[in-house]
Amino acid sequence: MSEPQIAQKAPYVVEVVAGETYYWCACGHSKTQPFCDGTHRHTHMLPIKFVAEESETVYLCGCKHSEEKPFCDGSHAHL
Repeated sequence: MSEPQIAQKAPYVVEVVAGETYYWCACGHSKTQPFCDGTHRHTHMLPIKFVAEESETVYLCGCKHSEEKPFCDGSHAHL
């Protein structure tokens, strides 16, 4: 099983809207980071769906190695 491509070694700061559904790119190949654009079709990875519980600023993983996917847990500091 291959590793995801590191899109960036920092989180993406994103404003989400309560009740909205988002698809976080898990493969790292999307041109619309941090969200999925369907590029994963050539990989074994699938995007991670999440629904925003409230309207707020979130920090989405950019390195694709977080244990808290889709959210950043600081894993990029160890890559």
